Amino acid sequence: MNAAAIRLLAVDDHPLMRQGIASLIMSQPDMRLVAEAADGDEALQQYRSHRPDVVLMDVQMPGRDGIEAIEAIVADDPGARIVVLTTYEGDVQALRALKAGARGYLLKNMVRKELLDAIREVHAGKRHIPTAVAAMMGLHSYGEALSPRELQVLRQLKQGGTNRQIADALCLSEDTVKTHMKSILSKLGATDRTQAVVIALQRGFISIVDAPSGSAGRR
Repeated sequence: MNAAAIRLLAVDDHPLMRQGIASLIMSQPDMRLVAEAADGDEALQQYRSHRPDVVLMDVQMPGRDGIEAIEAIVADDPGARIVVLTTYEGDVQALRALKAGARGYLLKNMVRKELLDAIREVHAGKRHIPTAVAAMMGLHSYGEALSPRELQVLRQLKQGGTNRQIADALCLSEDTVKTHMKSILSKLGATDRTQAVVIALQRGFISIVDAPSGSAGRR
C-alpha cells in the first residue's frame, strides 16, 4: 500500500453513492478510502478520528446537512480540504459551500469524469469548480439576496400554500405576504409564483427536501 496515498473520507446518505466512490478510489494507487459517513454528525466524528487528507461531502442529508458539517469540520481544522458532491449546480448553494470552507464543488453526474482530478487538485491546495457552476456564480454575483423571511415564504410557497395559508403559517398578515411575494418575483426575475419556485430550486435558495416549517432554517 502506498504510504503517501491521499486519505479520503466519503460522506453521503446513499450507500450506493458511497460504494461507487469507493470503487473508483480503490482503482487508484495514490488514493485510499479510510472512512465513510452517512450524515453530518457522523462526518465530523469520522474526521476527528481519521484526519483524512480530503473529504468528499454530500450536501442534502438528514440532520446536520453538508454545509453545516463543512462549517463544523473547518472550525475543528481550518486546514481541512473538502470537495462538495451534489446534484445541484445552483450558484447560491455553491457559494454557501465555498464560504463554509469547501475547496471544491462537483456535480454528481461528473463524478466518473472529474472526481479523481478534483481530489488531486484540492489535495494540492488548489480549488476545483466546474465551469457551469462558476458561470452561474458569475452571472448572479450582483443579484439581490433573498432575506430570511423571503426564504420562509418561498418554502411555504413550494408546498403549494396560498397567501392566506402562508400568512397563517408564518404569523404574518396577508398583505405582508403579498409584499414579500412581489419582492421575491423581482429578485428572482420570475413572472409568477411557480416560476419563482423553479428558479429558487435551480439556484439553490431552497431545496426539494426543505421542511415546510415557519423556521428560517439553513437549507
